[in-house]
Amino acid sequence: MSAIGELAALRRTKAERPKPSPAEQGDNKAALVFLAPWFAGLALITVGPITASLYLSFTDYSLLDAPEWTGLDNYIAMAGDPRLFTSLRVTFTYVFVSVPLQLAAALGLALFLDRGLRGLPIYRSVFYLPSLMGASVAVAILWRRIFGNAGLINQILALFGVEGPGWIAHPDYALGTLIVFNVWTFGSPMVIFLAGLRQIPRHLYEASAIDGAGKARQFRSVTIPLLTPIIFFNLVLQTIFAFQAFTQAFVVSGGTGGPIDSTLFYTLYLYEEGFANLHMGYASAMAWLLLVIIAALTAVNFFASKYWVFYDD
Repeated sequence: MSAIGELAALRRTKAERPKPSPAEQGDNKAALVFLAPWFAGLALITVGPITASLYLSFTDYSLLDAPEWTGLDNYIAMAGDPRLFTSLRVTFTYVFVSVPLQLAAALGLALFLDRGLRGLPIYRSVFYLPSLMGASVAVAILWRRIFGNAGLINQILALFGVEGPGWIAHPDYALGTLIVFNVWTFGSPMVIFLAGLRQIPRHLYEASAIDGAGKARQFRSVTIPLLTPIIFFNLVLQTIFAFQAFTQAFVVSGGTGGPIDSTLFYTLYLYEEGFANLHMGYASAMAWLLLVIIAALTAVNFFASKYWVFYDD
């Protein structure tokens, strides 16, 4: 068939296609109407404030006066701010210690619940509950009571004749109490781990058992490799959440960063600069630095995942 004949056949095919009905044509319009509130919220609540904070990071803004353009002064000032580096050290310690411990606790409990216990939905709900309440002020206040000088922990130690320290008031222990707090909120990754364990084919365990593999070898050679995508997902998600931790540090430390700034989280220092000292321009620059840090670590995690995450295709 010549090129002219093929073109004519193509035109006939298009002409023979039935035109969409008015109802079908209106589907797109209806979808846009229902999506309009979401797009409005995205523009007004997300994109707008992000753009404004980027502008404010280059200004001197006290919330009371109009912002005054200062260029890179805020970013230069951050390079010489000792408290900012203290907050980074505290935050990185918190993230790199609490997140692995949290994921280990979540995976261990998921393995226990995967054994087919009676009343599994009840146990799953009970263990998931701390994740729902972990960022609340009420639970943070309760945590402060537990680790206070006359709190529950010291009362239990007193039964054995041990005088407990001031967990929150002592700089050597204050950050540890917040790390334990974050580990305690393992419910969310636990549920995800449990769902991942349920997706591992049982015949792989049966085949490995026939080959003589014990429980430990099955865990290393079957469970962990097939669970690496779930581990990676939880690692990225919980790392981002840990960098954004604020409520527990603010309430447990009384909003002061704890003894000698031992619990001065980056977000707590950002809040202090923006709303206590009214250095909103400087706080905006700090917020963008936090965004860069989280984005960089997430990119590193994605790059490193090529060497240890196994996708069963």
